Amino acid sequence: MNIDRDINILVVDDFSTMRRIVKNLLKELGFKNFDEADDGATAWPMVQSGKYQLIVSDWNMPKMTGIELLKRVRADEKLKDTAFLLITAEAKKSQILEAAQAGVDGYIVKPFTAATLAEKLEKVFERYNARMAKKKQAGAAK
Repeated sequence: MNIDRDINILVVDDFSTMRRIVKNLLKELGFKNFDEADDGATAWPMVQSGKYQLIVSDWNMPKMTGIELLKRVRADEKLKDTAFLLITAEAKKSQILEAAQAGVDGYIVKPFTAATLAEKLEKVFERYNARMAKKKQAGAAK
């Protein structure tokens, strides 16, 4: 996997156990820098700092859901290119479609393994890198 392991990652989930599981799986994959938030409302001011290259968020949370957080990130000019992976217990087509339309980079259904997470992160960063290349190209064309 050709991904910078020193990126800053925000893990958002209302269950501390799930946050710990996600962080441990990310550590297994070689990532080192994590912060965490227990819902989208807590995460949003943290995201606005511009510190994070990747957000890994649960979908179903109180106060602000993962999909609402994703929509805010994509609507913000400074943050819209942040890589975003949604985690959920739901595998409904309507939810997957909603996430895709909102601009999610990856979608993973619980439960999952480190191998599944690695595979999804590979796809997330393929999309992220393509977005960055396109943005750079557009900037060079001006």
